[in-house]
Amino acid sequence: MASSKKIGKSYASKSQGMALWLGIALVVLLLDQFTKLLVLGAFQLGDSTPITSFFNLVRVHNHGAAFSFLANAGGWQRWFFTGIGVAAAIFMVWMLRAHPGQKLFGLAIALILGGAIGNVIDRLVHGYVVDFLDFYWGTWHFPAFNVADAGISVGAALLILDEILRVRRGR
Repeated sequence: MASSKKIGKSYASKSQGMALWLGIALVVLLLDQFTKLLVLGAFQLGDSTPITSFFNLVRVHNHGAAFSFLANAGGWQRWFFTGIGVAAAIFMVWMLRAHPGQKLFGLAIALILGGAIGNVIDRLVHGYVVDFLDFYWGTWHFPAFNVADAGISVGAALLILDEILRVRRGR
């Protein structure tokens, strides 16, 4: 009888962990899609509105991957990057399910998952990813990005931090 209670409690805590991580991913996804809808409604392709001395809101269509990698590849990259995004999302859900109690790892994967799905939706709906955050210094501009990209980047940094902390704990 005690072992069935233990199994039930373990399943409940795994479900709660998964719900939290999937909820965070959903928030990133919804925030990403909402901000992209605002940009699509308010800006024409190529428009730019200065906000500060180092930041503009813009409307850019990225047909490639990060930093416009393969943007001019002829169209096949849309489906290639969509497939990679879907496969990555499936893998991340599996990882979250396998490690629901690891807080930093779970947060990192949830942020990446929400961002990946947000960009996959753009590729499926538009054929490109909508980018709109333009940071710059003088005449040098960082490649424009979006909320999904920010989630992916912060998640990747947290994943690296999680691994560094894991290695240090192992010493």
